[in-house]
Amino acid sequence: MKRAADQPPPLGDVVAPDDDAAVDGPLHDRVYRQLRHALVTGRIVPGRAVTLRGLAQSLGVSPMPVREAIRRVSAEGGLVVGTNRRVWVPAMDAERYDELIRARTLLEPEAAVRALPHIDRERLERLRDIDDSIDVALEQGDVEAYMAGNHRFHFEIYTAAPSRVLVPLIESLWLQFGPFMRSVYGRLGTAALVDHHVNALDAIIARDAEALAAAIRADIMDGMELIASSIVSIAVAAEEESRRRA
Repeated sequence: MKRAADQPPPLGDVVAPDDDAAVDGPLHDRVYRQLRHALVTGRIVPGRAVTLRGLAQSLGVSPMPVREAIRRVSAEGGLVVGTNRRVWVPAMDAERYDELIRARTLLEPEAAVRALPHIDRERLERLRDIDDSIDVALEQGDVEAYMAGNHRFHFEIYTAAPSRVLVPLIESLWLQFGPFMRSVYGRLGTAALVDHHVNALDAIIARDAEALAAAIRADIMDGMELIASSIVSIAVAAEEESRRRA
């Protein structure tokens, strides 16, 4: 059966892995986390507006907690809410893309360096397990699993040190970035992706803050020129599709 045009793929099972709060917390928080994770992993695609009711159905909940989740996510720059209660991924252009990349390369290495003294043996083992799962995703051509694993790897590092400023800012950047990256990887395939996290793991083991910052920065910048051109073309196509639907 063909899915309604305003309804995204089922998102009810989209929960941040190993996030107990996403499973056990209050309903409005669970829906918020599910919606954010759907954006980070590209389950909500650019260029297609969805309704509050459509999102509620895909999440298997009533519209009320979805309305609150959308309000929170839109405040973080992940979604735009229209006057007709439709929501969509904000438009992307070369200038905005450049700002997002610059912000990531400034904030994420700093967050990793701050987290380094707090990464214990248990967390290091989790990072290794996550990296192994990323390798499997790359081998199997599973773009969604790769994106979920990549997100888990980075934030497993950043959240080692409590932060009320850096980590929320970085999360906001990933919210804005995720849907477009998913579209790019869907076009290029996982053969174009390389797992550069081994350098980050080596730096953590050596307790080398400078090397860790360099590894995170290199991971962000790898292939950015190719991805930038693809993102802009996807954004243009998405904008044209939005105008056509309007």
